[in-house]
Amino acid sequence: MNGGIRSHFPKFSLGVLASAVLAGAAADITWEFWARVITPLWVGGPLQPAALVQSVFGFQNLLIAEFIHAIVGVVFYPLGYLFISRPVARVITPFLPWWMVGLGYGIGLWVFALYFMAHLFAGLPPFLGFIKLTWASLIGHMLFGLVIAAVVKLRERQAYD
Repeated sequence: MNGGIRSHFPKFSLGVLASAVLAGAAADITWEFWARVITPLWVGGPLQPAALVQSVFGFQNLLIAEFIHAIVGVVFYPLGYLFISRPVARVITPFLPWWMVGLGYGIGLWVFALYFMAHLFAGLPPFLGFIKLTWASLIGHMLFGLVIAAVVKLRERQAYD
């Protein structure tokens, strides 16, 4: 089945899971630095995704919301890149380099966060009304997607060296 749709998906293994978690950890550290250090210098305050988690799910405890956001960022979003975004890109846009797929994935996560979660579920204005924080969030999500893609690419290269 060489070249078929299955060839675009990684074979699930501990190595793939390790790549996902390493990619997610690196991306989450990048996100947190952007959200809590750089963004406040630009917009006057940090990005607070845990507050969005609280709004969507009604959690009173910020620590639980932070934990949920961290698990999603470190485990589930990288798996989404590996098993959804990258395979779809390989089929639909095979000419795109890995870094563009990563940036596109980050943009998709931004749309998911600020339109679906913030607007449709939490009742906030779509994309928070396109305030400065919206654009800081876009850059943060693009960095997140780019770091996931870079770590996955690096781990794959190391596997063949």
